[in-house]
Amino acid sequence: MSEKKVSLLEGFKAFLTRGNVIDLAVAVVIGAAFTNIVNAVVKGVINPLVGAFGTQDLDNYSSCLRGPCTTDPRTGEMDGIEILWGSVLSAALSFLITAAVVYFLMVLPMAKYLARRAAAQAAKEGVRETMEVSELEVLKEIRDALVAQRTGGAPGSHGPGSGGTDGAAAGPREDG
Repeated sequence: MSEKKVSLLEGFKAFLTRGNVIDLAVAVVIGAAFTNIVNAVVKGVINPLVGAFGTQDLDNYSSCLRGPCTTDPRTGEMDGIEILWGSVLSAALSFLITAAVVYFLMVLPMAKYLARRAAAQAAKEGVRETMEVSELEVLKEIRDALVAQRTGGAPGSHGPGSGGTDGAAAGPREDG
């Protein structure tokens, strides 16, 4: 039973220390702080621009779905059904501004950086592969030269002593 508790705790610790969880926590904190900035832009810039055409506060835009939308002064209750589409518009604008700023200032630069890094890594791997291929070619030429030297034939041709294989020469023959 103690093995299960240990493995559960180890699994939980691994989950918490995994990079994705930490990245997510940082994103949530930054997003919460950034929300205040976006709300200030909407209230301070967007709402006055909209106010040039009507009321300054988007929350004041509404439509009456049924009946006269009047408030009873004595009870404070609304007669009719009011749809507050200005609040929805304000929230949608806040979302679009937040998404645009996150994309253009965070996601796009990070994607470009990662693409450059991947291209550099791929180029490095390509150079390594080229070096490995050229080293292999040199080794094959050395093998062929040794085989030709041993059999007295031209490089690249396998004489009768080579056994017809592509393997390297085993070394000097010892006659015993």
